[in-house]
Amino acid sequence: MEVLPAGEYDEMHLPGAVNIPLKILVATTTARLDPQRPVVVYCWDGL
Repeated sequence: MEVLPAGEYDEMHLPGAVNIPLKILVATTTARLDPQRPVVVYCWDGL
C-alpha cells in the first residue's frame, strides 16, 4: 500500500501497489485490503 498523494502515485509507484493517500487513511478506506494478507505501507519523502 502506498500512502502517496494521488498525483505522486500516478507519477511513481511500486508495481501492484494500492494507493490510499495518507490524508484519507482511515478504517473505511482500508476496508478493501485483504485482512489475511500482510500490508506494507510505503511512502517516500524526499526531504
